[in-house]
Amino acid sequence: MNERHLRQILTTYLHHFNEARPHRALAQLTPTQADAQPPRVINRVGYHVRRRSILDGLTSEYQIAA
Repeated sequence: MNERHLRQILTTYLHHFNEARPHRALAQLTPTQADAQPPRVINRVGYHVRRRSILDGLTSEYQIAA
């Protein structure tokens, strides 16, 4: 482990925290969505959800599979 590795991990986590992780204090929006229009509601029935591991499984992001 070195400074470069730490910077890479922190950059990845900050991206996840600000662009993918919903926050209760922001009505389940991400910080980048809080100043913009909320996303449209999607009925997920019939869709497959794909899990993407972040930081070697420390946390995850979920997306509708195409």
